[in-house]
Amino acid sequence: MKHVDVQQIQPETADRLNGLIADFVGQGQAYYQNTFAYMMQAPGYRFTLNKVAAILGPIWFGARGLWSWFLGFLVLETLAYIQIGLGLFGDLGREFRERAAQIEQTLELRRQQIAAAEQTGSATLDSLKRAAESLEGALVGAQDAARGADSTGMTYLAVGIVLLLAVKFLAASVANWTLEGQFVRWRSDSSVAHGWSTSRMVVAAVLTGIVVVLSMIKFAQPDALAVLKTFPTNRDWRLNVGDGVQAVFEWTKTAGRGFFDGLTYGMRTLLDWIEVVLVDTPWPVVALVIIMLAYLSAGARVAIFTGAALAYLGLLDFWEKAMTTIALLGAAALISITLGIPLGIYCARRPRAFAIVRPILDFMQSMPSFVYLIPVVAFIGSGKPAGVVATMIFGSPPVIRFTVLGLQQVPETVREAALAFGATPRYLLWRVDLPLAHKTIMAGVNQTILMSLAMVVVASLIGAKGLGEDVLEALQYAAAGQGILAGLAILFCALILDRIVAGRK
Repeated sequence: MKHVDVQQIQPETADRLNGLIADFVGQGQAYYQNTFAYMMQAPGYRFTLNKVAAILGPIWFGARGLWSWFLGFLVLETLAYIQIGLGLFGDLGREFRERAAQIEQTLELRRQQIAAAEQTGSATLDSLKRAAESLEGALVGAQDAARGADSTGMTYLAVGIVLLLAVKFLAASVANWTLEGQFVRWRSDSSVAHGWSTSRMVVAAVLTGIVVVLSMIKFAQPDALAVLKTFPTNRDWRLNVGDGVQAVFEWTKTAGRGFFDGLTYGMRTLLDWIEVVLVDTPWPVVALVIIMLAYLSAGARVAIFTGAALAYLGLLDFWEKAMTTIALLGAAALISITLGIPLGIYCARRPRAFAIVRPILDFMQSMPSFVYLIPVVAFIGSGKPAGVVATMIFGSPPVIRFTVLGLQQVPETVREAALAFGATPRYLLWRVDLPLAHKTIMAGVNQTILMSLAMVVVASLIGAKGLGEDVLEALQYAAAGQGILAGLAILFCALILDRIVAGRK
């Protein structure tokens, strides 16, 4: 590395920069003052080598508080040490020896059968001898393969050493660059980790030792520590916990029977009313209304597409099931939007409430959709109301999140101006916040509708009717053609709803 005198930088700022670097690095002040001065002469990466980082590897990055780089180099060095461990004391032929042992057991059984066949004069004697000969050849091959695998130890050792040296060189070449970047961040944010911390070094060393040693043992000698092969557990624990959860479900179902019966009745009533409108109304009326909505919301091109999609549903006998699907979706989306937007407004104005609600939303979005069916069926039973509840749980998080996001993005200057002119909280919400957040909230409504439609097939597993039932039957009977047609029907329903809700772009 070219020697650069820090005094070549502007004289009036060199002393202050040296002081900042000294405060930041802790140990090795003179080295880093000179190195940082060299690196600051030009933007971007400049090649330097840090010998301490090369020797300590990930421990150096941990001691400096560069934990993301610590993890990266820990993984790379562990891979290298695994190769070295395989070369030094690895049981490389273990798999082939286990195979040979299995062949020997089978061969011993065949020999016993041959001996018995020779005594009885069985007609299968020749076939047994041929099988034994084949097994003897396989045994010799497995033993040769085991010896060949054992002889590759030096190759693993050489590869591991080369890989370790390459990782060490990489660590040395990026160490100063990463530390200089952290120094830049530290100058604007004093909370950034800085200095050489002995406690961080100890933590990094312990983590490195645990990861490297256990990984080497697991790959080189798999049978050395049984605890590394399987997680120490007891099947009775899961059974006992499962029984406890089941008991909680039973108690909740019994104690809340009135609530769940009322919820089921309300869902069924809402579904019946929507189905009266969509299913019992003459199909030309329903189609005409949908096409007009598409035209008024998104224009003539979307209206033409909507007409073609509705024709597809009708001509292929999907009309009634499509309307049933939209009724189930409409009930779930209506409840989700009616409850989600007010809840989002409340959370946007009360961060503490959103801090409680956000983990619940994360849980609702992270949980696999099939898992929703278990508590829903346990509390409500099967059928359309259960499908509405499961769809509502799965589809409601987006409208809540987008409502919070839209209101949080309203400029404070606009709100302050409205308040300065005497706006009341109600006026501020209805005339300022919601109009400015309208596009974001509608994006959340759109996502809620589409995610609810994605539950159509899953909801059919618990008795919800509609197009999902056709897809499920196609999967059960491997009817690919019928399944594709039903899937396209669901797709067209989704596109129609998406275009109508999104409106003109």
